[in-house]
Amino acid sequence: MREKFQLNRMEIAGSIGDLGTLLPILIAMVLINGLQPLGLFLSIGSFYVLSGLFFGVPVPVQPMKVIGSYAIVMSLNQTQILASTLLMGIFLLIIGLTGSITVIQKYTPKAVIRGIQLSTGILLLSGGIKMIMGISTFQKIQNAAEPYLLIQNIGPVPIGLLLGTIGGLVTLLFIDSKRFPSGLVVIIGGLFIGLLLGTHAGFDKIDVQFYWPEFFAFPFPQNIDFSFALLTLVLPQLPMTMGNAILAYTDLSKKYFNEKSIRVTNKNACLSMAFANLFSFCLGGMPLCHGAGGLAAHYRFGARTVGSNLFIGILFILLALFLGNHIITIVTLLPMSVLGILLMFAGLQLALTIMDLETRQDFFVAMMILGITLASNMAAGFIAGIVIAHVLKWKKLSI
Repeated sequence: MREKFQLNRMEIAGSIGDLGTLLPILIAMVLINGLQPLGLFLSIGSFYVLSGLFFGVPVPVQPMKVIGSYAIVMSLNQTQILASTLLMGIFLLIIGLTGSITVIQKYTPKAVIRGIQLSTGILLLSGGIKMIMGISTFQKIQNAAEPYLLIQNIGPVPIGLLLGTIGGLVTLLFIDSKRFPSGLVVIIGGLFIGLLLGTHAGFDKIDVQFYWPEFFAFPFPQNIDFSFALLTLVLPQLPMTMGNAILAYTDLSKKYFNEKSIRVTNKNACLSMAFANLFSFCLGGMPLCHGAGGLAAHYRFGARTVGSNLFIGILFILLALFLGNHIITIVTLLPMSVLGILLMFAGLQLALTIMDLETRQDFFVAMMILGITLASNMAAGFIAGIVIAHVLKWKKLSI
């Protein structure tokens, strides 16, 4: 039992390692798309706890990025997002129960999985750098590099760039320290900066009490919402989910935890995400998934047991139940550049998984997936990668 569950500084640091991916999309979907923080935090926290207890190893919880990014950029309304949450839950349930994902895995070579992991890692790395530079989508929408800090520049230097540089050096300095885990040091430092220099907007309205979660406290999506969500959000998201949140995720979990991740199968990952999305829909939440990038972040910053899932999950649940929709005020204490640091190092960790590829042909497939992903999207990269990998098996072709 001691191996399965530990709660120490490393586990706590690892548990918050993926906040750089989760919080920016979560905050944006509250402020731009009108989702309620209580439902979001409660569904995410519950997913962390239950999936961690079931799988018995650290399990990532992430927003579905294709849906989240498009919803934020296009300022979609709540019912359109909820329609995509329900549809993703249903599709994943079907894929898991019918065994379709096993067939997909059978025809997906290792080089394709590594290509997806490489592409995800590079996207996370790029996203982290953009957050430090103040040019991410959310920061552009807010028209500020650090929307929740009073100071935007120190002399000619943007404060985000300064914080990012310092935070990056601190992370490198303490990356392997068990006494001062780098993720914990960076987050605590970020919270201190937020308390010292933050706008503190909304702090005077915080009311700590018990908030009962409400189920179906939203207008039920109409047929037009489901039609729009299916064509615009769900179909582009599905290939990415199968590539990154299922195949690449389960592969990475076995790479990190070996026999301890015996329950982390493609079928179980499908069903886990299916139930999470059905529950999230009931609470008015956003589409949720696992993901190779999230697991790389948790692992790189110290997560080794289910204790990391229990810590972050219970923290999210308590924040939801006792702060209600005021949670977002607390979350915005963390500067965007600090979240960017976590994102950047998570991306580096994941991208380096291609180091176990052996042949020139495998590297070619992985790099082609990266190129197609950067030029188009990960769904296209995943599908094209499978085709390219099988075409290259023809002996008349050489790289």
